[in-house]
Amino acid sequence: MKHRRFVLRYNRRFVAELPRILWVTIMRNLSILIALTLLVPAAAHADPSKVAVFDFELVDTSLQGEVDGPRADEQRRLKDAGDQLRKALAESGKFIVLDIAPVHAAAHASNLQACGGCDVKYAQQLGADLAITGLVQKVSNLILNMNIYLRDTHTGHLVAAMSADFRGNTDESWSRATSYLLRNRLLAPNYGAPQ
Repeated sequence: MKHRRFVLRYNRRFVAELPRILWVTIMRNLSILIALTLLVPAAAHADPSKVAVFDFELVDTSLQGEVDGPRADEQRRLKDAGDQLRKALAESGKFIVLDIAPVHAAAHASNLQACGGCDVKYAQQLGADLAITGLVQKVSNLILNMNIYLRDTHTGHLVAAMSADFRGNTDESWSRATSYLLRNRLLAPNYGAPQ
């Protein structure tokens, strides 16, 4: 009988304390939630990265390219792909796209994919945080591949690399490949973030 009275007395005290315990728990969780809510917008409004987007380069290993040399329509598509990339990055608000005019001639005179980091050097001269280069590999008029590389100008390290195979050497196929890489890689949420 003594045991029952003790349990009953203890339970009454616990029941009386329950609202106070719940109140403290709710208030603690609410204050954590408010603090997190205030911190998230601050992180979301971080300054966008300054980026130097260089014109795409072409590696033509096709028989036609070997015989005929560079084609004017492909040179135009290289420029258009770079312009499409610059426009989409600027409109996204995630990047500040810098004008590459001061280093344009030097960049075109170099093979940015094999110059030992000259793309990073040129981007540093512009004050960029990231250097973006692009390469289109042409196997034939049917089989092409587009690659985009992002390098950190402060460390020179590769931040991200992306690639898309596409079929057909047309304005539309080049534009779609660029759009795909923008939408599903470069501007995709958390792309390139450590997992």
